Amino acid sequence: MYPSRKSKLIFQFFSWYIAYILKKDFSGYTYDRLQNKEDEAILLLANHFSWWDGFLMFQLNKVIFKKEFHVLVTEADYQRQWYLKYLGAFASKPKGKDVVETLAYAGQLLDDPKNLVLLFPQGRLYTSYVNNISFEKGVMQLINASKKKFQIVFSATLTDYFDNRKPMAKSYLCTWEAEEYISLQLLKRAYNKHYEEAVHKQSKKSA
Repeated sequence: MYPSRKSKLIFQFFSWYIAYILKKDFSGYTYDRLQNKEDEAILLLANHFSWWDGFLMFQLNKVIFKKEFHVLVTEADYQRQWYLKYLGAFASKPKGKDVVETLAYAGQLLDDPKNLVLLFPQGRLYTSYVNNISFEKGVMQLINASKKKFQIVFSATLTDYFDNRKPMAKSYLCTWEAEEYISLQLLKRAYNKHYEEAVHKQSKKSA
């Protein structure tokens, strides 16, 4: 596994820098407000359509959830973008055993109430025009590796220009109250229902 290597100095710099570039390159970034449970960790499931996604979720955590930020990324992103490891990113090596161990590690992070784990269930970048968000099976391996005492938050981020020179981004959020038994299909269905509702709300803005 490629571990995160948090550095307070680098973390503080990028915390400032991410807020700066979001303000500079977007005409606005808005999000829903949720009730945060301090005694439970958060598994944040988000769609993945751009280079900005991790930064947007990082900012979201800073202003809303205020947890220790962790994100599972691909080996390529971990190697290519050197700074990610200092912001809480970790990755698995392309071997079966290491993938299992990395997912188990991510699940164990959710046993600590101070943590937030960001996961892009699609596993890689997809166009923002998809109608359905796919879920890799590793999502359930991660969940089953935990004690299942954490919050699951869905984030569907959408962007539009409307009459602005720069794009506007909106993260539609909701907390999913899971049943005692969670399956991949149940989780995928619930997330995609939230995603469809987000797209519907977004489309009404331009009407």
